[in-house]
Amino acid sequence: MAWARWGCCPWLVLLCGMCWGPGVILSKQCVSLCASWCLPVTCQYLPVTAVNTTAQLIALRQQMHTQNLYAYIIPETDAHMVRDISSPTLVLCSAPGTAVVTMRKAGLWTDSRYWTQAERQMDCNWELHKEVDITSIVTWLLTEVPAGGSVGFDPFLFSIGSWESYDMALKDSNIQLVSIPANLVDLAWGSEKPLVPSQPIYALQEAFTGGTWQEKVADIRSQMQKHRKGPTAVLLSALDETAWLFNLRGSDIPYNPFFYSYTLLTDSSIRLFVNKSCLDSETLKYLNSSCMGPMCVQLEDYSQVRDNVQTYASGDVKIWIGTSYTTYGLYEVMPMEKLIEDTYSPVMVTKAVKNNKEQALLRASHVRDAVAVIPYSLSLSVDHSCHVLSREEEFSSGPSFETISASGLNAALAHYRQHTATIPTPKYSAELYMLIFLAHRDGTTDITRTVHWGTPTAFQKEAYTRVLIGNIDLSRLVFPASTSGRMMEIFARRALWDVGLNYGHGTGHGIGNFLCVHEWPVGFQSGNIPMAKGMFTSIEPGYYQDGEFGIRLEDVALVVEAKTKYPGSYLTFEVVSLVPYDRNLIDVSLLSPEHLQYLNHYYQTIREKVGPELQQRQLLEEFKWLQQHTESLSARAPRTASLASLLAVSSLTILGWNV
Repeated sequence: MAWARWGCCPWLVLLCGMCWGPGVILSKQCVSLCASWCLPVTCQYLPVTAVNTTAQLIALRQQMHTQNLYAYIIPETDAHMVRDISSPTLVLCSAPGTAVVTMRKAGLWTDSRYWTQAERQMDCNWELHKEVDITSIVTWLLTEVPAGGSVGFDPFLFSIGSWESYDMALKDSNIQLVSIPANLVDLAWGSEKPLVPSQPIYALQEAFTGGTWQEKVADIRSQMQKHRKGPTAVLLSALDETAWLFNLRGSDIPYNPFFYSYTLLTDSSIRLFVNKSCLDSETLKYLNSSCMGPMCVQLEDYSQVRDNVQTYASGDVKIWIGTSYTTYGLYEVMPMEKLIEDTYSPVMVTKAVKNNKEQALLRASHVRDAVAVIPYSLSLSVDHSCHVLSREEEFSSGPSFETISASGLNAALAHYRQHTATIPTPKYSAELYMLIFLAHRDGTTDITRTVHWGTPTAFQKEAYTRVLIGNIDLSRLVFPASTSGRMMEIFARRALWDVGLNYGHGTGHGIGNFLCVHEWPVGFQSGNIPMAKGMFTSIEPGYYQDGEFGIRLEDVALVVEAKTKYPGSYLTFEVVSLVPYDRNLIDVSLLSPEHLQYLNHYYQTIREKVGPELQQRQLLEEFKWLQQHTESLSARAPRTASLASLLAVSSLTILGWNV
């Protein structure tokens, strides 16, 4: 009974103890009774946004007890390294991160984007740890788990790197790390566990793909043949790898066009592990599933991937894997001598570089995105309005990320989500985030704009302008080919660093063709691959004043060849997002002549590409808005009409869109 931190009435402890004795299965009635009555006194002072997780923790600890575990680690991702809204961590504590539950405590480790969100939404069962490194988690485990205790984990939720880090850190301790393929959170859910998605899987029209699936398979097999270690197979675990390879899409993951799947591509066969009932006759024919040749896709049940891989690995084979997305659940059944390990699979690296057709598709989607955003900027009604407008656009497939909409103190949260019990935004607040991620069949866009509806403070204008400078400095940077994004990220932060400001999130990420809005391995983090011609990345510096306001300016850019004075292999970025920045927030005195030249050229590009589309659709008010907001800027130019004067509203807004 001491396992639970009841912190309340002793008589209730005895009552619950009658239900939860040694070897006794806690009944659902007892769980409900204990959960509803046994709340620490401090819980009554929690914000209305906090979620009571007592019942869930009792049920989980019961499962831990049956497995002889003292602690259980719950990563924030699923079996394909996807962090979606139904992940175990979010279900348990309503905030992203790594959760660790012991028989006495529960802790969440998360980064600065989610600290305030976690403080508002976690109940008193949880401790918030404002760091994310595994060393910190292990240090906590060593103080909480007694000698000889076992720490369990679901191997399908652990990347290979995560498992190696935990295993190494616990190696010299008297604590055992135990792999348990049956997920204990799922077992604790019982009948309340969400049903396995079974949405239709469909093939993209050839007009929206960079090549046929047969061409892509042939290319990956060619890379296998050229590999010096001679792989006989490539194992694909990331959902976007299989979706890209076969030009298939689904809707198993909220806001993502994916379906649960694995692929084992060998030199002579193709095995697709999937829910077969989701494929109609047309898709089966598309995949050549009725034959057994090297270009015929053999369908296997999704749940059988571990057994199939283990059987294949018992032969005279070499399996090429990307360690970043292969989980320990598959890794532990493949002998080390049978593996060829790279950070990313050949499919992940290949799809990161878009061919000419894919580049054209993504460019076109950004023009339509701008046409959808501009009317929304004029109306600015409820946050769902942009969804409606964008879905009316040709090829639109709806949001590709949960809407982030916030104002005032909520805007200081980089990834704020509105909840029904959320704290209302004060009417005097200055900023509002509208991050609306949308998907088209030809591309995905990701754009964020900050807008002020009144008179911004001097500090707000300075912060905004320095964020804008960071965006411009990185966007116009010329760099040697194969430079890593991490080496150039400082250019997005320098203007903020100059005055002692910073932001706590990454500077950018890859963008997929109707795939991930956050597509790895492109970006500006240490784990990303070097930049190459044909890659798309977001550029998104920001600044967040805790409890007051937030700013982010995000564009999508294509890596292109740079025109340099002297010959050489140099690259730069071409921004394909086409929505102007808010003039009301720009302090032109902070901008250099080069910054002004860049902005004016960018605005001219917007006029040339978006203006004709607005005119063709008879969107005359929107065209007038565009002309006003893309007028040339100069250090001595008089202040032009701002969004504030157009809307006659007194507040500051941040708008963002992804398609």
